[in-house]
Amino acid sequence: MTFNVAAIREQFPILKREVDGNPLVYLDNAASTQKPQCVIDALVDYYTRCNSNVHRGAHRLADEATKEFEAARDIVKNFINAPNREEVIWTSGTTESLNIIAHGLRETLSSDDEVIVTEMEHHANIVTWQEACRFAGATLKVVPVSDQGELDLDVFETLLSPKTKLVAFPHVSNVLGTVNPVKWLTQKAKEVGALVSIDGAQGVAHGGVDVQDIGCDFYSFSGHKIYAPMGIGVMWGKKDVLETWPVWQTGGEMISTVTLEKATWNTLPYRFEAGTPNVGDAIALGAAIKWFSEFDLKEVQAHERQLIAHATKCAEAFEGLTIIGNAKDKVGAISFVLDCGHPADIGFLLDRQGFAIRTGDHCAQPLMSRFDVPGTARVSFSIYNTLEEVDAFFNALKKVRMMLA
Repeated sequence: MTFNVAAIREQFPILKREVDGNPLVYLDNAASTQKPQCVIDALVDYYTRCNSNVHRGAHRLADEATKEFEAARDIVKNFINAPNREEVIWTSGTTESLNIIAHGLRETLSSDDEVIVTEMEHHANIVTWQEACRFAGATLKVVPVSDQGELDLDVFETLLSPKTKLVAFPHVSNVLGTVNPVKWLTQKAKEVGALVSIDGAQGVAHGGVDVQDIGCDFYSFSGHKIYAPMGIGVMWGKKDVLETWPVWQTGGEMISTVTLEKATWNTLPYRFEAGTPNVGDAIALGAAIKWFSEFDLKEVQAHERQLIAHATKCAEAFEGLTIIGNAKDKVGAISFVLDCGHPADIGFLLDRQGFAIRTGDHCAQPLMSRFDVPGTARVSFSIYNTLEEVDAFFNALKKVRMMLA
């Protein structure tokens, strides 16, 4: 598909709406992306043509739903270059994916073991490991973040040891937009025999996820970050690890046999998919990835890096604005504070002009503490944003500053 931003925008119905008489400028993509019409159509089609449970019904609707549900799994497998389709586990999103991994790990942790996370984590990738370590009496260690918003790789290497059981880190920071050297981090962790879990929520929509090339053991992401509905996500894990881990939930679908005395578990991926799955949203996720994959990845990345570069240039020239995090490799997001107002007030006043941004701690309170700020304002970009929107945003921000000064 030809990369034409104007044509892409036409595929997103919500971008045609207004807010208080102003055209919507949606700059909150790190929180959730909007949905193209083809994804909306895929969801509606499921509910109007073959709404049914999967893997069980002895009728046409069930057969069609099952076929499309499993086809979506294959689309995900190919998109992240997973070696086996049974390694693709459907979840409700990144948070549940990380909890499944932490639940599995804690059964093998001991008081002598260590888990490493980073200072830039989303709470979902901190609290899960805090609880796993608390359960087992293991030690949680933290990689600090530099003033530029990058991981301190020297400290990371010193934290690694034969005691390191697992290393968890984000592909991209949801606050700073920092792109982490995931392949290098994984290689270093593997040198001490540690498992590697990557929070891919912010990385997946910016292209180029290849789990085999990275070499990690787990990669998790949410559908709504990549143009699909909320409530569906993916946990990819290596088959040889998942087959040895305890199940996450029990119930229908995940069992093989059940007697009144005991149960045995189903094969992968179903042993981690208890209960009725989110069929419609899984199919819609497949449609979203299929749509996104039609674009030239290099063109997508070039467009988004042009947006971040232009926004950074505008921010650096803006009076009273401080960018939080100036990593050399950034994508998707810029966080900032103004010298004249609280982020919540900035967001409120921008909304009145039609601009949708995120303010607050972004579910990253330790990172806010690291930079000694209560919160930030964050603008985050996607495939359908334009340079004109960036310029319009900073013009609107000038009005906000005049009102708050």
